Amino acid sequence: MSKRSWARPVNRANRVRFRFGCGFFLLLILLTPTVRSATLEIGQKARSIQPGEVLLLTVESDEALTGVSASGFDRTFPFFPVTEHKWEGLVGIDLDVRPGSYDIAVDAKSLSGVLEKVHRIKVLPKKFPVRELKVEPKYVEPPASEMKRIQEESRLIKQIFSGVRPERLWEGPFLRPVPGEANSSFGKRSVYNGKPRSPHTGTDFRGAEGTPVKAPGAGEVLLVRNLYFAGNTVIIDHGQGLFSYFAHLSKFDVKEGDRVARGDVVGRVGATGRVTGPHLHWTLRLVETRVSPLSLLEVTQ
Repeated sequence: MSKRSWARPVNRANRVRFRFGCGFFLLLILLTPTVRSATLEIGQKARSIQPGEVLLLTVESDEALTGVSASGFDRTFPFFPVTEHKWEGLVGIDLDVRPGSYDIAVDAKSLSGVLEKVHRIKVLPKKFPVRELKVEPKYVEPPASEMKRIQEESRLIKQIFSGVRPERLWEGPFLRPVPGEANSSFGKRSVYNGKPRSPHTGTDFRGAEGTPVKAPGAGEVLLVRNLYFAGNTVIIDHGQGLFSYFAHLSKFDVKEGDRVARGDVVGRVGATGRVTGPHLHWTLRLVETRVSPLSLLEVTQ
């Protein structure tokens, strides 16, 4: 009696399908590109990390970037490209920011999607001194007849500073608008004729009347007019929410709508408005943030 074989018969069709399937799967593995996660590296340049300071952040990636912005202090700060892989942006710490740790959220767009990274900074305390000045009484307690003008000018300036032009109009470092040294620091608490008023949100520079005032960076002139408190004033929009505001001028050398290059003369030092003598007052706004012009000069060098 012959032994019965219990071995499973070979199915050639199944064997062919198995070999084909394995080969196709291997081919997919070989042809599929390796997926890697792009990275963001964030660098920082600052004079100090305190209220009223400007930070220059640098964002670099191993993948080409198409757009970058940073959110912090309830504001969004736009960046600009240096190369495809490197972008830079200015971030402001407002005069009233309290000491403590703060997160700046960086969003970078690339062809493969959005890259995100949080940059944490520690804001150190800063004590601002008090200055006491004597000025004409009408600049401390304006007459009722001037209140409408003062309110309209305040609304106009606020409207200008709230704009954020998407493109950057300046290039390279910013320059000092006059040769004179700063003689009144940013952030001082002001007392006029014995009455406390708002902090000094600009920097005053020494200068004889008639000294040329130069544009610190390229931009568009948005305002040329006499204001009640600031006297003869010029405002330059440098783009991306950055504005220069020059006050107390004796003469204008530009008109509204002009495009200026870095170093172009926009006016002359004077003593118009609420002043104690001839000087240049330079206020800076960065996405509605009150920051020191001297800080901007240093981080952009």
